[in-house]
Amino acid sequence: MPQTPPFSAMFDSSGYNRNLYQSAEDSCGGLYYHDNNLLSGSLEALIQHLVPNVDYYPDNQIRKIAPKILQLLTEWTETFPYDFRDERMMRNLKDLAHRIASGEETYRKNVQQMIQCLIRKLAALSQYEEVLAKISSTSTDRLTVLKTKPQSIQRDIITVCSDPYTLAQQLTHIELERLNYIGPEEFVQAFVQKDPLDNDKSCYSERKKTRNLEAYVEWFNRLSYLVATEICMPVKKKHRARMIEYFIDVARECFNIGNFNSLMAIISGMNMSPVSRLKKTWAKVKTAKFDVLEHQMDPSSNFYNYRTALRGAAQRSLTAHSSREKIVIPFFSLLIKDIYFLNEGCANRLPNGHVNFEKFWELAKQVSEFMTWKQVECPFERDRKILQHLLTVPVFSEDALYLASYESEGPENHIEKDRWKSLRSSLLGRV
Repeated sequence: MPQTPPFSAMFDSSGYNRNLYQSAEDSCGGLYYHDNNLLSGSLEALIQHLVPNVDYYPDNQIRKIAPKILQLLTEWTETFPYDFRDERMMRNLKDLAHRIASGEETYRKNVQQMIQCLIRKLAALSQYEEVLAKISSTSTDRLTVLKTKPQSIQRDIITVCSDPYTLAQQLTHIELERLNYIGPEEFVQAFVQKDPLDNDKSCYSERKKTRNLEAYVEWFNRLSYLVATEICMPVKKKHRARMIEYFIDVARECFNIGNFNSLMAIISGMNMSPVSRLKKTWAKVKTAKFDVLEHQMDPSSNFYNYRTALRGAAQRSLTAHSSREKIVIPFFSLLIKDIYFLNEGCANRLPNGHVNFEKFWELAKQVSEFMTWKQVECPFERDRKILQHLLTVPVFSEDALYLASYESEGPENHIEKDRWKSLRSSLLGRV
């Protein structure tokens, strides 16, 4: 597709280019171009441009355009397979494919391969969502487990995986698998609740699921709570300090791999109030390495340090000689935030009513980059035991984390004392 000039240079604070009409060099049937790039046009003109007519595609040209239609359908089903979970869409696809296949034997084979590949992808998606549902249904509060099982024989993460580098690799397995199942259209569906071109009638009245995107955000939250749980659970101060240092090493290896999502989840877990208040525990920790990681993920200046590191990882990925060097797993919540503000901050239509193609080019650019990152195969060997622990071990709720924290290092003021008493009463049934 044709490229557009730098996006930031095109717009003023109102979200559109005031010089659009002066810079447009060519107008063709209501569509405006600049250097062969489509800048804007009315939706009606675009549709008119794309719809065949007697002059545009006469009957004797149908055979010639069949390969192009097949190519379009193939790219559509490969890039946006989730569109065809809709029964009506699948019927239309099969009907059109049948028309193409009725022409030549070559087309018939290609159509059959396309449909089979799409069905396999949709079956894999359904199976993946069933696994997610099963994992979700088995999750319980760690406190519930501790009430029935002595804390001394609870398995902590270090018992399951003593090597922080191995744990970072297994976290990367989970990240890449969950990224891979997020469809690009889920980004649009996460934000658009009305017609994307501001018509009165909603075209998303039956919005498709964004389950895979939501599941990925839920995974980030789970990992943060898992980290906090593992730190707050040990009775002895030296064991808690050891756990903190262990997760610092895990986070550092995640950074080296390019797994920024797990890195940020670990840092978030270690910065949760029930963990950060454990001053006696932190006093025993060598925090220099943690300070470096926090600096890298510092939110100031719109996450400038992180964005610099992400660009470095993306550049490394482009010139990679191995699968490991190709890994780029962005801090997902920030990626969604960027796309959200791009979507909200720029108008879908220009003042003259034309579709703002420049905005959609930039949205496509960001999602396309994500699509490249999510297709990387994880080069590390899978460890089912570690993966099972990460995905299914019970974690503390926020209240249970505070209770465990107060039990480890007592309340420091009246507010904490009152909360401790309340939690002991509600969670443990003790006064």
